[in-house]
Amino acid sequence: MDFNFTEEQVMLRDGVARYLDRNYDFDARQGLLRSGAAWSKETWSQFAELGVLALPFPEEVGGLGGSAATLVPVAETCGEHLTVEPLAFALALAGGALVAAGDNAGARARLADLASGASVGAFAYDEGRGLAAPAQIAMAATASGDGFTLNGEKRLVFGAAQADFLVVAARAAGKAGDAAGLVLLLVDPKADGVTFTPFRTQDGRSAAHVRFDNVKVAGADVLVRDAHDVIVRLVADAILLLAAEAVGAMSALMRITGAYATTRKQFGVAIGTFQAVAHRLADMKIALARAHATLTYSTALAEAGRLTARDVSVLKAQVGKLGRAIAEAAVQTHGGVGMTDELSVGHYMKRVLAFESMFGAADYHFRMIGQAA
Repeated sequence: MDFNFTEEQVMLRDGVARYLDRNYDFDARQGLLRSGAAWSKETWSQFAELGVLALPFPEEVGGLGGSAATLVPVAETCGEHLTVEPLAFALALAGGALVAAGDNAGARARLADLASGASVGAFAYDEGRGLAAPAQIAMAATASGDGFTLNGEKRLVFGAAQADFLVVAARAAGKAGDAAGLVLLLVDPKADGVTFTPFRTQDGRSAAHVRFDNVKVAGADVLVRDAHDVIVRLVADAILLLAAEAVGAMSALMRITGAYATTRKQFGVAIGTFQAVAHRLADMKIALARAHATLTYSTALAEAGRLTARDVSVLKAQVGKLGRAIAEAAVQTHGGVGMTDELSVGHYMKRVLAFESMFGAADYHFRMIGQAA
């Protein structure tokens, strides 16, 4: 396995970093959130221009032939800048579902628009229980002709209210807990019976709860039948990119806290010279190195096609646990000011803790690791 990024990945990462350094500092981000915008359309357009949006998709639909794993260095850079654009949700989840649909004409057209930045999609998956295992999906898709009728609610759908299309994971047969009977459906967010309750998450992302009341889905919009294994893979891709964002946020916390410890003085000396603070910084650095190593190894496995469910759980649990330790240490080093809205530290902490709770908390994934041993 190759643990190094390709020259093209490094160039793309550096291009994204230069753009974000100039246009997406902490003050600009906070201004964006205060404006009420879901995310920066200018930044999303720049991602399209740089090739970020096309990178994980097939060349025949205007993509660059990469994969979700190819986006890891970009996602890490986005995490360092606390971006709120729906990179993992629109590309790895919604876009990945379109790729899985194969030659479906509607999926191909949506993919081309997604890769060019002309449209954005959302993936309706969670049902309010911090859904970790796709087999637990319960929302009903009742057969209707060659299509389905949707009834139920999806919760915490990132970018849903702004999406041009929704990919909905639903149950066509069986009961919650069964791997069989799942489908992926393409839904127009403007269709009759689709309603949104939008909100902003603790870490600044735009999301919504989505209600489906007798929503008709034509046969042509059935993307994948027997979709359990596809959904597992899509969630794994999303976890990989979200873990990269979390590691990027952890890197920023390490940098900010280290700088603060060298400039903040008590009793006439920098607090970084105090043994307790120095040891805390050392623990943070060790935790960051462990998290980055886990991410690098997981990315190499994914690019080699060898990433297993156990590997995904190791990544999710380790980065979540280590991220919490780094975030708590950063806030403790800064003191009370660390959680004020005016300082970036608390916002980075929220991003890291948000990752910890997505797609199953650390305890769930540690159990999965134990069961797979």
